[in-house]
Amino acid sequence: MSHSFPVRIFYEDTDMAGIVYYANYLKYIERARSDIVEQLGVDQRAMRDEDVVFVITRVEADYLGAGRFGDRLEVRTAHHMKGARWMFDQDVLRGDEVIFRAKVTAVCMTTAGKPTRLPAKLRLRLDEQAG
Repeated sequence: MSHSFPVRIFYEDTDMAGIVYYANYLKYIERARSDIVEQLGVDQRAMRDEDVVFVITRVEADYLGAGRFGDRLEVRTAHHMKGARWMFDQDVLRGDEVIFRAKVTAVCMTTAGKPTRLPAKLRLRLDEQAG
């Protein structure tokens, strides 16, 4: 399954040289993942009320280029699930150039920190998209 999310670089996203501050890429890919969940019709607040939350357990990131003030970027995300894990391969592009690449693993946990299965509604929606 794949997803596309646009990002516009504002002055506040950059350092003194007008280059995107490195930690902001993590924010951009988080926004893209949140958009995926929303598009799947999953209410994370309702999940939390049912004692289930997503926790990021791994991020592997490569900085391959530099976004700059005024750029319009795109976050492309491919994702799949396995058991309680939801894995994401995310690229941030300026045009056709990949400037940031990340592999992210999220797991479902109870609010007490114990692993739990992905909610049935989410598994069903992911299966529908894949099928």
